[in-house]
Amino acid sequence: MPTLLCMPPRTLAHLSDLHLDLSPASDAAARALVTALQANRADHVVVTGDLTHQGSHEEYRRFLDIFSPLLDTGRLTLIPGNHDRPGEDVGGGWMDGLKVRTVERPGLYLVCVDSTGEHNRNYFASHGELSLETVEQVEAALGRAPKDALVAVLVHHHVLPLPEESFPERLATRMGWPHASELSLGAELVTRIQGQCDLVLHGHRHHPNETVVDTAHGRPLRVFNAGSSTDLGRFRLLQHSEGRLLSEPVWCHSTQPERPRTASHNVRPALQYLVTQLGMALF
Repeated sequence: MPTLLCMPPRTLAHLSDLHLDLSPASDAAARALVTALQANRADHVVVTGDLTHQGSHEEYRRFLDIFSPLLDTGRLTLIPGNHDRPGEDVGGGWMDGLKVRTVERPGLYLVCVDSTGEHNRNYFASHGELSLETVEQVEAALGRAPKDALVAVLVHHHVLPLPEESFPERLATRMGWPHASELSLGAELVTRIQGQCDLVLHGHRHHPNETVVDTAHGRPLRVFNAGSSTDLGRFRLLQHSEGRLLSEPVWCHSTQPERPRTASHNVRPALQYLVTQLGMALF
């Protein structure tokens, strides 16, 4: 009898919210992650936004330099986050003007969604944007997914409600501001893509989270928040073959210890933004 050739297992790593800010600490944390990714032989890596901290070209150049071993071999896919849009708006060009695009790799089909908007040019406006048209584009893209591929939707902002993580977020919610809210059509997106997709991978919130949405189609949808990979010093690694996860995701640790940032990390860039806006108003 003929021997059936099965696709060998492959791995997908999920990172997010690197916030590279040109400091030695953020560079060291990012380099340690790349070393761990190579040590764990990740076949493909996704970074779901906030690669930079102030949206500057220099911060992005640091990312390109540090992650070059993965970029040079075509093993990395990225999308913009709100922190990539202020300043020099480096993230504004990463999707070529598209809200939805697809990336195909062996055994993998990625639907990349830009959940940022022009309001994110304001450093303080951190919430995302998701229109019904974009949701429909995601549905259409999923309809073209290969049957034997693991299918993932990449988006920066969280699609389902999550607890506030800091005093500014709690204050924003109390004041009725959208800054800490999930995407307004996030739940609609999750409902529409059930049965067509295996994973929703996002970031934005710095504490990791995961949710499994059961469906009547026998194809569970798993929603993973990576958290801030540089703060955590770790990332999830998912093993898959022929469109299926082979096991529960595992956390892979870098050599850098977990070091959560405080609200003070945003003070300097916030002040810089205010000074710039004041200068523009006066002159």
